[in-house]
Amino acid sequence: MRLTDLSIKTLEAPEKGAIVYPDSVLTGFGVRISEGGTKSFVLTHGKLRKRETIGRVGVLTLQDARAEAKRRLAEYTLGKTVPRPVAWNMAVTIYLEEVRRRLKPRTHADYKRFLEKYFRFGELAVSEVAPDDLQTRVSRLAGTPVEQHHAFVVVRTFLRWAHRKHYLNANPMERMQSGHRYRPRERVLTNDELRRVWNAAGDGNYGSIVKLLILTGQRVGEISKLTPDMIGEDTVTLPAEATKNGRMHAFPVGQTARSILRRSLGRVFLFPARGKPTAPFNGFSKGKASLDKASGVGEWTLHDLRRTFATGLASLGVSLPVVEKLLNHVSGSFAGIVGVYQRHSYDREMRAAMELWEQEVDRIVRGPVRADGTSD
Repeated sequence: MRLTDLSIKTLEAPEKGAIVYPDSVLTGFGVRISEGGTKSFVLTHGKLRKRETIGRVGVLTLQDARAEAKRRLAEYTLGKTVPRPVAWNMAVTIYLEEVRRRLKPRTHADYKRFLEKYFRFGELAVSEVAPDDLQTRVSRLAGTPVEQHHAFVVVRTFLRWAHRKHYLNANPMERMQSGHRYRPRERVLTNDELRRVWNAAGDGNYGSIVKLLILTGQRVGEISKLTPDMIGEDTVTLPAEATKNGRMHAFPVGQTARSILRRSLGRVFLFPARGKPTAPFNGFSKGKASLDKASGVGEWTLHDLRRTFATGLASLGVSLPVVEKLLNHVSGSFAGIVGVYQRHSYDREMRAAMELWEQEVDRIVRGPVRADGTSD
């Protein structure tokens, strides 16, 4: 059948597996539909009938997909790898669709934002974008060095992908360097700062998040999106889809953290009642500004509490592997072959570390003890 925009809309998905509807106009070209209804343009070619995906229907137009299929067939027939005359916008669309499955939604959204906001070359072919064009756009971000560095890394990654796809004979960013060298933050709150932040946080929505970050050392996005089914009697279990590294993470919580968790159950944004939708908490900026003013502590971020947690545990003599287990790190002590064969859960050691840390936090937030036995 001749594939048209209208005929593609009427194609039906199979009950199981996938089905390919071939195009009568171009041999090997067709539309693949999965049992879930996802439609993609595909090309089948060669003696081994190799099938490759060109792009998803709706993301690419039929006209563009058929043109790309023709170009690929010509290349395979001639045995040449000349630069593909692909427009920048189309290449970005194909790239973002291809990496969607291996990137977390937030990371994918960041890639899309950087490429579409700072590197808009429209219908200009990728092979025609010059180093000067890229350097000019990167240089415009000099006033925001961190943003500049991230934009540089994203567009460089995209162009390396384009080079592998033969959209380019040479990567125009091969000799370019980022104008800003990224340096990870090293901020660790002092005991006095930690005490002031804790005491100023209060017991509201934002304050509960801050205190749980101090006590557990977890990431902001993980604590702020907890649901009742993740919370056990003395353990919190984060499913793989809720963690940054895509690995399920179970960690123990002490008595103070448990009391905060119990007090937070049923709130609208945090730990909603079963059956009720989760409303994302959107008061971080306002809450942080208020907390800074009330505590008198400045120049810090919520993520610094994670570093403060790790540093505090180390100062108490907790071993690095235990700290990394609590942080859900897969590098460091558990990198490479060690991570494959090391299956000790460290549950007992993690519980002991959490109890020790809660005792330390309690001592810190009570403040220094005066000669009369009272504390600040």
